[in-house]
Parts: sequence; structure tokens; C-alpha cells
Amino acid sequence: MTAHIVHIVHRFDTGGMENGMVNLFNTLSPQRFRHTVVALTDYSDFRHRITAQRVDFHALHRAPGHGLGWAVRLWKLLRRLKPDLVHTRNLAALEAQFVTAVAGIRATVHGEHGRDVFDLHGRNWKYNLLRRAARPLVSNYIAVSRDLETWLREVIHVAPHKLHQIYNGVDSGKFHPRVGARPAFAHPDSIVFGSVGRMVAVKDYPLLTRAFIQLMRQQPERAEWARLVIVGDGPARATCLELLQGAGLAHLAWLPGARDDIAGIMQMLDVFVLPSRNEGISNTILEALASGLPVIATAVGGNVELVADGVNGKLVQPGDTDGMVQALLAYLDAPARIAEQGENARRQAEQRYSIPAMAEAYAAVYDRTLGTRR
Repeated sequence: MTAHIVHIVHRFDTGGMENGMVNLFNTLSPQRFRHTVVALTDYSDFRHRITAQRVDFHALHRAPGHGLGWAVRLWKLLRRLKPDLVHTRNLAALEAQFVTAVAGIRATVHGEHGRDVFDLHGRNWKYNLLRRAARPLVSNYIAVSRDLETWLREVIHVAPHKLHQIYNGVDSGKFHPRVGARPAFAHPDSIVFGSVGRMVAVKDYPLLTRAFIQLMRQQPERAEWARLVIVGDGPARATCLELLQGAGLAHLAWLPGARDDIAGIMQMLDVFVLPSRNEGISNTILEALASGLPVIATAVGGNVELVADGVNGKLVQPGDTDGMVQALLAYLDAPARIAEQGENARRQAEQRYSIPAMAEAYAAVYDRTLGTRR
């Protein structure tokens, strides 16, 4: 019997959480599970990356504020869809658990994928009050990192038997080390530092930009080889461009906005950099590891579970511009380190972060939830 799962998110758009959902839908057997996605606000063309089975999408166009029209629309939709299980993700969709209960659905899963800049460490008492109020309604929880799992257990007081930590998977066939010459943008002998992601406050791309500028000012001779790439769109893109233009260094950087060819972008880079102020488990770090790139990342959230300092990359403190400068210099001064740590990165991606293993772990949680509530 095929189980029908309704996945409820705030918005389905370009992002790590959505990428993980796409990988899940493209991997889980359609004979075991069929899926419907409900976006409380809206969804984008990112859904077209789902190719292995049909997944229906519904948008509730929830307006900002405290109106309950969205809840009535969701209740009616759930009554019509009659799912076997509802899976909500992150705080912004957690309120849907109350609507799910009113709709009579008892098999539920809630996933925590990371926190945003307005509550970096999960300490906001109002948000945590909501999380604790919803706790009796959630059959099982999935945390994408050990950091989030520990927080759910110690702060939200989720029972250990309800907690399941599942790392995201990465397509090690699609993302692989560069073979041959570097694709366009930079001289073959350049060292290209780059990042991919939503250019929003929590990712702190201005930190990386300021560090690159500071490095070029302190050691202008590095400008012959060092290059910067930041791929993605969002409010911080304009800030980063203004910083580079103001410093007269825009010619050393490429910030093209959002792109669909991320595997190709990774082939252009030598070192991946993620300067986030907080993070769950970064899909782009996983993609960089699979691409054979050492990773400079801030020592926050799940980053410390993916990046081993001196083995497959380097960790710096969040907000530490000087520390980021030193991390960039470490690779400029010793290019051989890039190849050595890149090999370690690729090996880790292949051994620990496969998409089939991730999908089967999700399936096990779904089966356990359905078995318990049936």
C-alpha cells in the first residue's frame, strides 16, 4: 500500500531545505510513498527539479500577520487530500501541526533544518513556547544535524525516542572534482574562493567580501592570482557589490546572481567558503565536499560536523574578519594544501553522505510513524 505524505513548508523556493526535499522525492520509491507539497505562502519553479515522480503543489498565499484564513484553507485542503502522514519543516510551518490535529491526522513528523537570523541559537522564549506546545502533536522529529538534535532534546525537551538525526545527502555523481582545465572566469593558475547560497543576513556574505578586500589591501600582490565568486541572489548581493566597487576590486570578483548550473560553478572554484552566522547542515558544503573542494566555514551549527579543521578545510569564528583573512591566506600560501584537503573532502562525501542512505533513513521514520499511529 502506498502511503500519501503531505509536506508542509512556509515557502518552496531555492534553498538547502528544498534541495533536500527534491533529492528525497527523486529517490524514494513511488510504490512506497507519494507526495504532496503545501506551501503556506507560495512556491517557485524550483519544483521542476523533481523528475522521478509526480508531486502536486498547493499554495495557500498566507498573508503576514495573525489572520487565520490560511488555517481554514489548510484544514479544508487536508480534509480533501486525506494524507496518511503530515511532515512539517522548520518553525515557520510548525503552526500547521495544530491544524493537522484538528483535521484528524495523527501520524506527523516535524523537521528542523536550521534557524534564521532572528533567532540564531533557538533561545527566543515565544518561539520555544510554540515549539513546546506543538510537541505532543508530533509523532517523530527529524534533525539534520547533531547540534539541532541536542537542542531539541535539551531546550525543547523532545523525548529521545522521538528524535532522529539524519544528515542530508549529496549527489556524488553530479558533483565531482574538476577534470582538466578550469571552466571560464579565471586564469588556470588563479586560486578562486567561492560560495553559493541565498544572499540573506544569516549567511553573512559581506563578511567574506570584507575579508577579501582586506586581504587585497594588506597584500596587493595577491590580486594577480586571488579571485572571489559568490553565486546567489538576495539583499546582501547589492551590499557586497557596493563594497567591491568602493574598494576598486570589482574586477577580481564575480557575483552573477542566482544560477541553475551549481555543479558547473563548483568546477570553477578551488576553495569553498561559507561565512554563515548559523547553519543546520549546509547542502552547499556537501556539494563542495563532493566536488573535491576544501571548505572554509564558520564554526557554527552543523558546520563543525562537516568540516574537520586541517583535514578537509578550515573553521573560523562567525563575524571574525581577521580570522577569515588568515584562512584565505592559508590556501594562497600553500596551494598543495588545496589538493590534499580536496581529496579528503571527496572521500568524506562518498562515504558518509549518500542520497540513497538519507532517503532510506527518512523512509524508516515514515514507516515507524505510520506503524505507531495505525
